[in-house]
Amino acid sequence: MTTLRTRASLALATSTAALLTGLWPASAAAPPSLDARVTAVGARDLGRSWHRGCPVAPAGLRLIRMNHWGFDGRVHTGELVVRREAVRPVLYVFGRAFAARFPIRRMETMATFGGSDEAAMKADNTSAFNCRAVTGDPSKVSQHSYGDAVDINTLENPYVDRNGRVHPSAGVAYLDRRRTAKGMIKPGDVITTAMRNVGWKWGGRWQAPDYQHFSANGR
Repeated sequence: MTTLRTRASLALATSTAALLTGLWPASAAAPPSLDARVTAVGARDLGRSWHRGCPVAPAGLRLIRMNHWGFDGRVHTGELVVRREAVRPVLYVFGRAFAARFPIRRMETMATFGGSDEAAMKADNTSAFNCRAVTGDPSKVSQHSYGDAVDINTLENPYVDRNGRVHPSAGVAYLDRRRTAKGMIKPGDVITTAMRNVGWKWGGRWQAPDYQHFSANGR
């Protein structure tokens, strides 16, 4: 018997396929696909990335399992947790990234890192939901706490906090944005263009730049 959850997953998978229609020539051999699956999550799934008092309850979040191109030129399966309302724009962006073969080194939920933003950035992880304070400014709640912000290839796209500290520290080598390196995000590339198309803003344009960060409201 098909359950409600299964039907919802199938419907979302169909929507994902529709988003990708037209990205490949009809005459070409069938390419690898994004193959996204969206499911509900519970508090146990979220581990230390969620706690009571967070602005979004687990019921308002979704787990996206989808393929992405790796730095090794192969297709890998990754996971992102996002707010329910962010599923569609996130699928659009990563669908465009997949079609363009934009490489992502690693994509694991923040539960894997015990909710530690520093550990995730050091691992060059691409992630979304994480209920926490702003790294480098504990007086503010991070937009990641709402599930509508994404960090991509954190090493190649470092974050400079309000005190001038670079996160991750090894990201200093990538502060010169004139250089070209695999996984870097640039103005006008597939990532920034797709994000702009869904109305999300890029932290790379901030005075203290956060090159890895995109969010629905620009924070």
